Amino acid sequence: MRRLPLMLTACLLGVVSAHGGTSKYIVNGIAYTGYDPSILSSEQDNQPWLVQRKWITIDPIFETTNTSLACNFPGSPAVSSIPINSGDNITAVYNYWLHTVGPMVLWMADCGVSCQTFNPSEGKWFKIAERGLLTGTVREGMWRQRDFQHWDGMPDLWTEMIPRGLKAGNYLIRHEIIALHIAHRPQFYPECAHLVVGGEGKEVPGKEFLTSIPGVWDMSQPEINLDIYIEEIGNATTYNIPGPPVWEGQATTRLDRLSYGFKGPK
Repeated sequence: MRRLPLMLTACLLGVVSAHGGTSKYIVNGIAYTGYDPSILSSEQDNQPWLVQRKWITIDPIFETTNTSLACNFPGSPAVSSIPINSGDNITAVYNYWLHTVGPMVLWMADCGVSCQTFNPSEGKWFKIAERGLLTGTVREGMWRQRDFQHWDGMPDLWTEMIPRGLKAGNYLIRHEIIALHIAHRPQFYPECAHLVVGGEGKEVPGKEFLTSIPGVWDMSQPEINLDIYIEEIGNATTYNIPGPPVWEGQATTRLDRLSYGFKGPK
């Protein structure tokens, strides 16, 4: 009889209550450690290797006005930062991910002088990638959220590119997955890490690309507050991800963009 890996078996047994998040990043072949809610805070707080803002539970955030929506709870600053250049890839490592319906959005915010003193709920955020429904219907189709799952005990990997030409400086990067499988009860899973972006870039996103978190999502948005089990909604073959457009930085061809991160329609 075929046996499931121990980790996967444990996940399946806890499918009703289990959620998740990213706690590790890979840049240029180097792994950087984030926060792990399953480990005692006393063993992680103020550690020099910590590049991710603190989050203490794998449970989602439900309220679109919650200040923890910016960088999870409590969202206290990291000690270190990940060095990266514009045009480099960054991979977020998820130990497991069980949900299948809803968008994945990658954000950045300019911290200015220091990310350690930056308040993410008062900053301005811009999208650098968004991934949604690839094929099929809203309820039963292939979302990127489903597609990036391995289901073999191996970590799930989300890879994207830091926009080419982005101005050098201190930034937060925010990986967010939104789960829409419960009617009118969207679940938000954000985690933030500190970056130091190098290179010779000078470009910054215009005002039309900027938004606030909380503020970008609202329960008046039909793409956020929905019931996928209503036939008209669940059988739809398109899904629009709300919020500002994605800022791609220095002009690139479609071929350039498709050579990085996830491929396929949004």
